[in-house]
Amino acid sequence: MPSASPYVQRTRRRPAVRRHRRRPDCSQQGKKAFYAVMSRSRSGLEPSHVSEFGLHSWLVEEQHQRYLDDPDSVDQVWRDFFATATEAPADAPPQQDDADKAVRLAGLIHAYRVRGHLSAATDPLASERPPLHPDLGIHAHGLVDEDLDREFAVAGFAGKTRARLRDVLTTLQDAYCRTVSVEYMHIRDARERSWIQQRVEAPRPRFTQAEQQRILYRLGAAEAFETFLHVKYVGHKRYSLEGGESAIVLLDALLHRAIGDGLPEAVIGMAHRGRLNVLANIVGKSYAQMFHEFEDAADIRSIHGSGDVKYHLGADGVFRAEDGRSIAVSVVANPSHLEIVGPVAEGVVRAKQDLTAAPFAVLPVVVHGDAAFAGQGVVAETLNVSQLEGYRTGGTVHVVVNNQLGFTTAPASGRSSTYATDVARTVEAPIFHVNGDDPEAVVQVAHAAFEYRQAFHKDVVIDLVCYRRHGHSEVDDPSITQPAMYERIAAKSSVRELYAETLLRQGDIGEKDVEFARRDYRDRLERAFAETREPPPSTGEVSVASPSAARTAISEVTARHVLATQSVLPPGFAVHPRVLPQLQRRVAMPDTGKVDWATGETLAIGSLLLDGVPVRLAGQDSRRGTFGQRHAVLTDRTTGAEYVPLNALGPAAFSPYDSSLSELAAVAFEYGYSLARPDALVLWEAQFGDFANGAQTVVDEYISSSEQKWGQRSGVTLLLPHGLEGQGPDHSSGRIERFLQLCAQDNMTIAMPSLPGNYFHLLRQQALGGSRRPLVVFTPKSMLRLKAATSTLEEFTTGGFRAVIPDGTCDPSRVRRVLLCSGKVFYDLDAYRREAGVTDTAIVRLERLYPFPGDELHRELRRHPDHAEVRWVQEEPANQGAWTFVGPRVGSMAAGVVARVSRPDASAPAVGSAHRHAAEQRGLVRDAFA
Repeated sequence: MPSASPYVQRTRRRPAVRRHRRRPDCSQQGKKAFYAVMSRSRSGLEPSHVSEFGLHSWLVEEQHQRYLDDPDSVDQVWRDFFATATEAPADAPPQQDDADKAVRLAGLIHAYRVRGHLSAATDPLASERPPLHPDLGIHAHGLVDEDLDREFAVAGFAGKTRARLRDVLTTLQDAYCRTVSVEYMHIRDARERSWIQQRVEAPRPRFTQAEQQRILYRLGAAEAFETFLHVKYVGHKRYSLEGGESAIVLLDALLHRAIGDGLPEAVIGMAHRGRLNVLANIVGKSYAQMFHEFEDAADIRSIHGSGDVKYHLGADGVFRAEDGRSIAVSVVANPSHLEIVGPVAEGVVRAKQDLTAAPFAVLPVVVHGDAAFAGQGVVAETLNVSQLEGYRTGGTVHVVVNNQLGFTTAPASGRSSTYATDVARTVEAPIFHVNGDDPEAVVQVAHAAFEYRQAFHKDVVIDLVCYRRHGHSEVDDPSITQPAMYERIAAKSSVRELYAETLLRQGDIGEKDVEFARRDYRDRLERAFAETREPPPSTGEVSVASPSAARTAISEVTARHVLATQSVLPPGFAVHPRVLPQLQRRVAMPDTGKVDWATGETLAIGSLLLDGVPVRLAGQDSRRGTFGQRHAVLTDRTTGAEYVPLNALGPAAFSPYDSSLSELAAVAFEYGYSLARPDALVLWEAQFGDFANGAQTVVDEYISSSEQKWGQRSGVTLLLPHGLEGQGPDHSSGRIERFLQLCAQDNMTIAMPSLPGNYFHLLRQQALGGSRRPLVVFTPKSMLRLKAATSTLEEFTTGGFRAVIPDGTCDPSRVRRVLLCSGKVFYDLDAYRREAGVTDTAIVRLERLYPFPGDELHRELRRHPDHAEVRWVQEEPANQGAWTFVGPRVGSMAAGVVARVSRPDASAPAVGSAHRHAAEQRGLVRDAFA
């Protein structure tokens, strides 16, 4: 087959850059044929002959230019065609010889590869197959009916060198216009395109009777499960798979191939439609357990918290093949925010892969709905990171269960693209469209998708075109908004019935085989249903680990060993001259007594590596640090080689990555990673704290509530640069108030440390402590280089994290005012106190806001006279920051009314003028002492 451009349309011709080379003399007939469409001009095609090849004149011209540049860059049929060129009389008539026809046929083949999917019979609700696209007709390519039985050179098409036009058309129709079609010509890599062509243009293999029986059994199991629930639990929401039962066949085929390739595990992320069916028929979740959930009889002690609806729950299981081999398989718990589970599942897979020796040994499968795949931006974000070093999982198999409807919204109102899957073209993923009513085609597509993933380690998409027999939920009536569609659906036989009829008609199986498969599965469901009348077995109450008193201090020897890595570079490594002095100062800081924030963080990470704790850091510009403070990865100025100094320590690895400019998918990925790597410290850093707004769904649905809903614990840590410093409404606030509003039941830790030493202990406590909870740290910006905000070496070698830091500069008995604060504002208050000579005011820092350190704070307040006034001071407006959370808690332990000092209520976090900000800050500090 001629190698064709991946572009379907050219907006302008590429100008020729050189004259034609001399070619060997060939037959006079070939000379005239070539002369009819080509010339010796620099433009490649004469205007009078541009239309000679119809729709594909551009293709001939492009291939000709490639031939001129390098004859070996085009296939043999093009070389034969162009090699016939020589001078001919100006009045020579065009000749329609074999070479001419072969090029026209090449254009026809190319058209089918590019647009064949537009005429494919992939819609199970269509009453007739779509009309042939105009580009796919032979006449559009200058071929005529008389050519149908002529034989032409096809340059390897379908494994042949020559073939009749009629046979070529049959192969093209079978490959691209039946119940399977594929989009892949947008892929730039010719190897990938050729790989796909060799498979889709080959004859469909014949299924054995055993394979057909397995398909039939899987369809029967999927259908029986849904109809059983429909009868037994009328009116219950279950988000049925009816109409898309072939999804079970597809997953079955994928996992069989994974077992055959020796993969140890598969992880499935999916929304709620079909989840119960997948849990039962793929993961192997107990039917009795599921029926207990429908009866609302689950043991409330089996999870921590209030739980979640049954179609959001995850599960772990084992999928077994007929020969006894198996693969571990799990479904990740998900909220109703549909596509957000995708990046979570990817993070889980990446974490599991990082624990295995074989690359990409865990298979990620993400099941989508058509409307959500097209409509939710997190899909594009997740696809975008699929080939990035810090996020690669070796290719995900995306299965779009295409109901051709989103709740009540038709595709015409839900997307602008032709297909729901068009977003996947951005990462050059092949897209297989398959009719869900052809389960054998579904199996073949599943095999092709898995093999592509294994061959190229890239994402691949299966568009399973089916329908939804019921409404969005079983209590919804879809005929109100889609009457014609649901009239067709009501008249349709199920895919199991259709497939059984086909096999019976072909004589592949008998009626007894059909009935046995159905009865056997239903009997098992009935037995399981009977068990629900018995009380569910108690699994016992899940124990909740209490925070352990992990030792977080390190020895001076360890501290110096960690910092020594910062200046020991590989031989010949040319570090940037502006970075090298920073690294050298970092090494010397223990002796100066002023260890800054970046050095404190380096000590925390390096010492954890020595303790055997791996550390993963990802975020926007996190390797260098937004504020040029970290330099976790050094780049050679000459060669561009990269070096991670802390990885010279071992035994564990430090993995710092710059992320894409994304928050939603990025944070979801790190959350998923943390689930599967409880042994690691997993950090995500925002460029500025307010950027975490883009990941609010992850914070709400996973980070703050996953333990309550699913008993799922994560130790993910968010680093959010925070502080009002005159940079405007954005880049100022990490929105402390939003996180504090979500705090309950010890679900996470919220901290705003003011010292590098305390930050050091906080990170080590998060990694080494026994209780896994998310940690949100509001990190500094200007304090990174504030000389007052440093720690001595002793603060790292003794003690631990301090939730409350007392004021040690004044006599408690003489204090008449106590200022409570968190973060950077402490240094503004302390500087004013020193300059003004104030001696009767204590400044106490709350370094941890949640869990609220009530005991520690109460002890500190008791050190001061009862008549001492207590004030809470914050930079943020009164309706933001920590005040609404801290105020009532402090008020319950103070002798008098707790006053607030802050900016007034505001709709934005900060003002836009730096001068106005400075004036506000001065006034706020004065008011604190007034």
